[in-house]
Amino acid sequence: MDQQKLLNMLNSKSSLNDVQSYLKEVIRIRGFAKQEVEKSMLLLIEEVGELAKEIRKKAVGMSIDDNHKHSESIEAEIADVFIVLVSICNTLNINLFDSLLKKEQINAKRNWTINK
Repeated sequence: MDQQKLLNMLNSKSSLNDVQSYLKEVIRIRGFAKQEVEKSMLLLIEEVGELAKEIRKKAVGMSIDDNHKHSESIEAEIADVFIVLVSICNTLNINLFDSLLKKEQINAKRNWTINK
């Protein structure tokens, strides 16, 4: 199946598991399925840096360069971070939904106090 057909199967009612399965197949099609997790982690750090730069430029007006006339949006950078994070999960055979649920069960029992 090609990427466009796979993409057409996703919609606003797709589950996190659906998205993770989609990305697993797309990453395979793109030729990155056997990429070492260390390289994916470096890519994740790079993508988080790009997100931080977009937030700095657009959200807080701290742009330090004007060389990026066609810079990506904050939303696109968030998507890139998510794609790489899910790819890492797939490489490590981690179900992101299950991990999220387990962690939130722990977080729900914590006392969350924000110091102002």
